[in-house]
Amino acid sequence: MKGIDCATPITTITAKALAAAGMGFVCRYLVPDKPSYKWKRLTKKEAEIITAAGMLVVSVFETTANRPAGGAAAGKEDGLLALKEALAVGQPKGTTVYFAVDYDARQEDYSAIEEYLRAADDILDGYEVGVYGSFAIVEEMARRGVVKHFWQTYAWSRGQKCSCANIYQYKNDQPLAGIQVDFNESYGDEGWWSTKTEEVIPALFKDIVNHWAKGDIEWLAERGLVAKTENFRPNDTITRAETAVLIKRTIEYVIKEVPSKTS
Repeated sequence: MKGIDCATPITTITAKALAAAGMGFVCRYLVPDKPSYKWKRLTKKEAEIITAAGMLVVSVFETTANRPAGGAAAGKEDGLLALKEALAVGQPKGTTVYFAVDYDARQEDYSAIEEYLRAADDILDGYEVGVYGSFAIVEEMARRGVVKHFWQTYAWSRGQKCSCANIYQYKNDQPLAGIQVDFNESYGDEGWWSTKTEEVIPALFKDIVNHWAKGDIEWLAERGLVAKTENFRPNDTITRAETAVLIKRTIEYVIKEVPSKTS
């Protein structure tokens, strides 16, 4: 799915234009309500506007570019700020807040960045934590098992692309819908969200026309193995209990519908 990130707040007119241009998600900033950051701050009203246009929201926290180099103390402070903002905009629990490493981080910064992310994760109860950064950052944080979600930028990546990326930012500072945006594409398990959960569910059959799993999901739905109203999307992880239910339904279907073969 194609999407954008930007520092400019999205208006109703802009949201409609972005959706008409084929954008499926918008990445916006969770930042404190302070003069230094307020100009780029996501609000609940804006999140509702994005949702109303049929797009999903990706949350990213960033105050200064190299803030994660501040380690655990900075991560704890920013985790508290991000939690406050996530709750204020109505971001559902279980979705992701990305923390930006928005500079060409050096290897000697990696441990401090890990401490920053782990400290933020400890604070963000109920939310997943992701990292935005270069190829080296997402690769290293994935290798260390620090977070579960990865948003890679082509910047400072020297032509390399991480196989673990859930979102990939491939072009910056492009004009679209009257504002400057960065272009992104997503590959699954993004952790995005909507102000209205029920609007995410129809995306299973309406908004992911080109999703690789669409045909398989429709096949299962036609046979009663999954229902279109069930609260999941193709990229969601499922629990062991849910897996057991799907396996049981499949076995029951095979026993009932598939004729037994005799030798």
